Amino acid sequence: MASGNRDFWQDRLSQDWSETGVGYRALGKQFNMWMYRLRRDVFLREIRESPIDPGSSRVFDIGSGTGFYVRLWKELGAAEITGSDITAAAVANLRERFPEHEFHEFDATDPQLPVPEGTFDVVNAMDVLFHITDDAGHDQAIRNAWRLLRPGGWFVFSENFLHVPEQRGPRQANRSRHRIERSLLGAGFEVVRHTPMFVLMNAQVDSGWLRRRAWGAAMRAATSLPPLGWATGAALYPLEKRLVRAMPEGPSTELMICRKPA
Repeated sequence: MASGNRDFWQDRLSQDWSETGVGYRALGKQFNMWMYRLRRDVFLREIRESPIDPGSSRVFDIGSGTGFYVRLWKELGAAEITGSDITAAAVANLRERFPEHEFHEFDATDPQLPVPEGTFDVVNAMDVLFHITDDAGHDQAIRNAWRLLRPGGWFVFSENFLHVPEQRGPRQANRSRHRIERSLLGAGFEVVRHTPMFVLMNAQVDSGWLRRRAWGAAMRAATSLPPLGWATGAALYPLEKRLVRAMPEGPSTELMICRKPA
């Protein structure tokens, strides 16, 4: 990942080491709380319904940030958790918050791994890969996940799997599902599960320009004050829980589970 992205996240997490700091800041803390509540629901459900056995799994978490998914793996009873982040600020805070676990400063696009290859049962990369804006780095991050896993291990990650034209900016690249799956298959992964993490509550990236703009304007207005953000999240959350269970795909971030063949 480019040094500019490292500096960006270092500054951002140094100022705000919270779920809002790593989340959708424009929508405010109160709405982000509901968004992370939904992330938790979808993640725990998908892991519990997958063939993964957390109790016997050594987990490597890429892009640990504030430790949100470290906590979820602890809740699932993971046998061992090793975390990582691109920023020194996050790693220092993570080591203080979770002294029982090991954390490394690690850029997911770096071919030099911080730990031995082939020693983990699960590699986790939630809301990380779409922040890698260059395609070569994105491919390397997927290869790194493969290298970290033992044969038969699992890669759990989230992405914006677009069917509309790809969208690229200085901090985020929303790639096509075809391109992402081509990278996964090129590394040797088999796709096992795929489900929406959001339908209404997150940016409508897999939609036309007009719908994306309309959603952004409506949500910024609906979350412009903390009480409004909380009320909007509370209203959308129960509907969203049903939608992410019922729909095979959505217009926003989705979770995928892949397997490294034994």
